[in-house]
Amino acid sequence: MISAVGWRRRGNDSGAGSCGRWRPIVTPDTILRWYRRLVAQKWTSDCGRPGRPGLMKEIEALIVRMATENPGWGYSRIQGALKNLNHCVARSTVAKVLKDHGIPPAPGRPSSWRTFMRAHWGAIAGADFFTTEVWTARGLVTYYTLFVLDLKSRRVEIVGSTRNPDAAFMAHAGRRLTDAVEGFLAGHRVLICDRDAKWTDGFRALLEGTGVRIVRTPVQAPNANAYAERFVRSIREECLDRLILFGERRLRRVLDEFVAHYHEERNHQGLGNVLIMPADRPLRGRRVRCRQRLGGLLRYYHRAA
Repeated sequence: MISAVGWRRRGNDSGAGSCGRWRPIVTPDTILRWYRRLVAQKWTSDCGRPGRPGLMKEIEALIVRMATENPGWGYSRIQGALKNLNHCVARSTVAKVLKDHGIPPAPGRPSSWRTFMRAHWGAIAGADFFTTEVWTARGLVTYYTLFVLDLKSRRVEIVGSTRNPDAAFMAHAGRRLTDAVEGFLAGHRVLICDRDAKWTDGFRALLEGTGVRIVRTPVQAPNANAYAERFVRSIREECLDRLILFGERRLRRVLDEFVAHYHEERNHQGLGNVLIMPADRPLRGRRVRCRQRLGGLLRYYHRAA
């Protein structure tokens, strides 16, 4: 290190008898700082350190995953789960990793929407509105259609369409959905909906009185009710955006035809590319026939008996 220190001459060095003096380019403090840095590098270097490369990163990723997927797990519970995977980690290490990733300790750790939906799978439904422009005698009128979807089976029910989704409409929809015999929400315990003002206090009170809990999605978070949003996209792209609707009666018929096609004739990738409610039709017939709905807008191919 000392040999690397340069010197420069001070004063005029030209001519004979010049008495210029030399001085170092760096100061003693700089040399000491270099020396301390060299010593620090010696003791902080990981060259030759025993252990499998990348092991700590793997354990760190596991700690974060376990804490995220299990909001109720504390440090000791995560430590035990890691021990099941043959990772011996101190409780303080678990706490430090979670703190470095900004994950609070249990039980203050929030639950994710994915965990919530999986915990209630089979008893949870989503509801939403979509709008349709309809030509009437008074010109172009906007209709609001309310639907409910079962998340597990993807079954859908069109509750009703109206130009004015007021409290009376919502009260009728609530009674229809919670009917003890034919109500779509019979057997459900959770209904996901957004924070739109159309979900009136009377509607929510009616559902909660029958044991159906209303869960409202966060503001501007459509993915929290993704299955309902996907149905809206399907019915628009495959049907409504391809038609000009004249009158309310035509709208209702189109909705009925699409729902029947959606349940009986449309394959769903989220269900393994199968039908929701397949009809009992032969699979080994020689002739292939096509069933058309709405003038061929919706088609279903099947074998004839």
